[in-house]
Order: sequence, then structure tokens, then C-alpha cells
Amino acid sequence: MNLPAFPKPLARLVANMPSWPASRAFALAANLVAWPALRSLDWSHVVGRRFCVQVSDIGLKLHFSLHANGFRAASQGPADVTFTATGADFARLALRLEDPDTLFFNRRLQIEGDTDLGLTVKNMLDAVELETAAASMPAGFGRVVLRLRRLAAQG
Repeated sequence: MNLPAFPKPLARLVANMPSWPASRAFALAANLVAWPALRSLDWSHVVGRRFCVQVSDIGLKLHFSLHANGFRAASQGPADVTFTATGADFARLALRLEDPDTLFFNRRLQIEGDTDLGLTVKNMLDAVELETAAASMPAGFGRVVLRLRRLAAQG
């Protein structure tokens, strides 16, 4: 199933926003929803490194770093590694409907900068099962994520 495209009027609005508020919102959401499942991984070799996630179809850039207590929004500036894909492709990755290697080799996911760092993080995230991550999400988010995955997979 193809996930729906981001509405163009909303995409134009997002593209004109400064990156800091979106990066801050992302860090807060990631700490709430994803960090409980990720905190047990050994992040010591990436602590303080700067990441950028670019959602190409809406012009959104998220700047953040990882620390012992989770994600932290970063100011716009050079990143150690940048991941670029469409919103639908990032959603498919997050829901484990698409393999990151497939997207990478099909040029739908770009990794720029310190590609070794990018591949290390990708491999670490791949090691976490979606069901395990969903089980540690608060307030029913995990059930919502698993339901979205089932709906999207049914097509």
C-alpha cells in the first residue's frame, strides 16, 4: 500500500517554518515514544553527534543529537550525518513496512556526511523489533503504531 502524500498546502507551510520548533517537537516526541525502547542500546559512540533528517517532499529539516538521556534538539547547522527521504518513506521505515537497505539502494533514502555513523545508527535501529518498541510506548501509542502497520500492510 502506498501511504498518502502530505497535503501540498500543509507542506508549503511546513517548508517555511524555522527548523528549531520542529526539531524540538521531534526530540520531545521521540523521547516520549521511542526512547524507552532505545535507551538500552549502547549509544556511547554517537553521543553528541549531530544528525539531520530531511523530509524531502515537505521541506522539513530536523536537527538533533543523542545524549545519555535521549534526543536533544540542535540548532540548524552542519550535521555529522543527514538522512533524506520522503515523508511516506520515513513512515514506511518507522512502521517496518520497508527495509532501509532497499530504500537506500533504490535511491529513495540518502545518507550524506559520515556514512559510517549513519549505517551504525541504522543497524542499531534495525536491531529493535517494532513489537518490542511498541510495548514500551506510553499511553496506548504502541497499539496505535501496530494498528497503523497492519492497516498499511493490508493495502
